[in-house]
Amino acid sequence: MAGPLAGIRVVEMVGLGPCPFAAMMLADMGAEVIRIDRKAPPGADNPFPMLGTKYDVMARGRRSLALDLKLPAAKKVVLRLLDQADMVLEGFRPGVMERLGFGPDVCHARNPKLVYGRVTGWGQHGPLAQAAGHDLNYIALTGMLHAMGRADTPPAPPLNLVGDFGGGAMMLAFGVVCAVLEARTSGKGQVVDAAMTDGAALLGAMMYGFRAFGAWNDQRASNLLDGGAPFYDSYVCLDGKFITIGSIEPQFYALLLKLTGTSDPAFSAQMDATSWPQMKQRFAALFATRARADWCALLEGTDVCFAPVLDMAEAPAHPHNVARGTFIDIDGVTQPAPAPRFSRTAPVVGAAPCAPGADSAAILAGWGWADTDIEVLQSAHVI
Repeated sequence: MAGPLAGIRVVEMVGLGPCPFAAMMLADMGAEVIRIDRKAPPGADNPFPMLGTKYDVMARGRRSLALDLKLPAAKKVVLRLLDQADMVLEGFRPGVMERLGFGPDVCHARNPKLVYGRVTGWGQHGPLAQAAGHDLNYIALTGMLHAMGRADTPPAPPLNLVGDFGGGAMMLAFGVVCAVLEARTSGKGQVVDAAMTDGAALLGAMMYGFRAFGAWNDQRASNLLDGGAPFYDSYVCLDGKFITIGSIEPQFYALLLKLTGTSDPAFSAQMDATSWPQMKQRFAALFATRARADWCALLEGTDVCFAPVLDMAEAPAHPHNVARGTFIDIDGVTQPAPAPRFSRTAPVVGAAPCAPGADSAAILAGWGWADTDIEVLQSAHVI
């Protein structure tokens, strides 16, 4: 493996959402990440049928060991792997890993330097810790969901980007790397408790600061960055496609007016919020007069702060994304490339996701199991 995390060994207890995303990030950066999959495939009620196929993008770059964790011999395999790992990642409800026999106390008694990364919606403690939930519920509790959307509709689900991936997975990945760095000095591992509620709240730090200052109110679509300002919003074009305008700074706003030929005095008081509704109507009427491609020809690449709204079929082909290699193809599946970029320790694009258990024997051999021991595990249907 290449990349800034080359040499780091990670055991991933396979789950859904934020845990595999964090593991993907670590693998993208060169860590050796071993996925511990269930030996039995997901049931017929599995809502994500792409799991375990090449379309399971978040499983890229890792090898898979499938185990029947009901068997004592399988639990011994996991513990032996954790003895050699730098970190373990898990995203189960609090107490599940303890019931499986892999709790932090057990693991740290065997491997004191192990970094134990845990990601959940509500966190490891608190009144809601044992309740089920999903991304939408977690960000609802932080004030962030309420702040997003139009004024006259309920808040819209922002995919599962804010809770699962931003507030959960990225905070977990950041936390475990921090803890590994600290363990190199102290010789001691620790538990990293990444709660999506905590992470989503942290993502809103700027907004909470604005609100405390009096520069943000709780009415949706009435603030500078939530669609309230006419110069920071998306608009529909003549052809039904969309564009975005982000002309916040006065010089950028002035350029927007100049390039669009807007001389109406109604647009002069940019920061007068009382005039925003009228200005927005006029901007909407203006942008509806041309097709998206025409607005791109006029505004893209200027300091207006402009971009077309691309769908997921269009985005990989945009010249800027092509130039930066923002999207890659792995086994015929177009997907986002690893990020960020490094000048010296650039990671190598990971392999396509593999089927659960595809690498069981190879993983154990690479982590110190003898061939005869692997054969015993196979014959006993442990792996």
